[in-house]
Amino acid sequence: MLNIIWSSFFIIGFASALYQAVVSGNSGIWTEVTNQLFSSATNAFQLSLNLTGMLCLWLGLLKIAEKSGLTDIMAKILRPLFRVIMPEVPENHPAIGSIVMNMAANILGLDNAATPMGLKSMEQLQELNSDKSQASNPQIMFIVINASAITVLPISILMYRHLQGASNPSAVFIPILLATSLSTLAGFLAVAWVQKLHIFNRTVLAYLCGLIAVIGLISALFYSMDTTARLQFSETFGNALIFTFIVLFLIFGAVKRLNLYETFISGAKEGFQIAVQIIPYLVAMLVAISVIRSSGVLDLITVGAEKFFTFLGFNTDFIPALPTALMKPLSGNGARAMMIETMQTYGADSFPAFVASTIQGSTETTFYVIALYFGAVKIAKTRSALPCALFADFVGITAAIVLSYFFY
Repeated sequence: MLNIIWSSFFIIGFASALYQAVVSGNSGIWTEVTNQLFSSATNAFQLSLNLTGMLCLWLGLLKIAEKSGLTDIMAKILRPLFRVIMPEVPENHPAIGSIVMNMAANILGLDNAATPMGLKSMEQLQELNSDKSQASNPQIMFIVINASAITVLPISILMYRHLQGASNPSAVFIPILLATSLSTLAGFLAVAWVQKLHIFNRTVLAYLCGLIAVIGLISALFYSMDTTARLQFSETFGNALIFTFIVLFLIFGAVKRLNLYETFISGAKEGFQIAVQIIPYLVAMLVAISVIRSSGVLDLITVGAEKFFTFLGFNTDFIPALPTALMKPLSGNGARAMMIETMQTYGADSFPAFVASTIQGSTETTFYVIALYFGAVKIAKTRSALPCALFADFVGITAAIVLSYFFY
């Protein structure tokens, strides 16, 4: 699947550039595409280097958490659920603890902690994989949930809206929460259907209700604050939580009389090895994405979508936010740039800016997540992971647009 998509990006990008050069007379498109292609290769390498420090830090700390038994304690909370959604994973396997910590970090918007823990989870799941060349069922479930992860505190989006002068930066909080929840639910149900999992039972329902209750309580607390307090709470809470995680790991390690320094170093070495392994995969994917972006494919799709919805008689006020939606599965930085550009062009309090912000928080960067996580364990055959993740993206982005009409 990745092989076909990767090759298609180059072919479609070339066709789009050729169309613009011949029909529109834009001969400079070839220079733009080539420059972006070389630039993205360099950026992919720099991104890997930037990830190295975070991987070493968090995988070192995670090693302490594993050795001290902290991850086992956290895993016990969700063990009954994992018996249903990942039946191939043994109950006491360390992957469950890593997955739980990754999901918790994602839900709280702690990206710096979530990615290293996610890579560690993939590595541990790969140990159970009987066919090392293709994704296992648990890896597919994990990837799809990650690619559509619920984010309770979309800190960066609220800050960008604040910096762009939005009168109520946190107005997108509830629609983002609903959209990303629907995205995750859609991805989960898609994988469950493909893998024929028996998820309609009391166990899954109980955990689902518990998650809804937690999200509801956090939402109620967040929404009861004024605008300034929300921004301060988001930033302070996230940073305080990260430091609390670190101290908690060290305390548990000390109680278990671990050599904290040596244990940390052993985990950090694993982080460095993973950082080196993912470089070729990131270069390949980000170069292909840059071709799609710089060749004008997204612009052509946006124009076509506007004509299509106009023909059907639908309201097209959301169209200016469509570039963010098209870019989101491809590039996180690209989608963020599109969102900011929409705010600057139409105003931070405009409807297109509201839609773009909601879309930005509705789902993850699917192709980046798949290239990063599967690249870390050298898996090329992703099976149903990509279709299910893209389905979750579609549901999340569609929900973001529809919810924006209700909440704006």
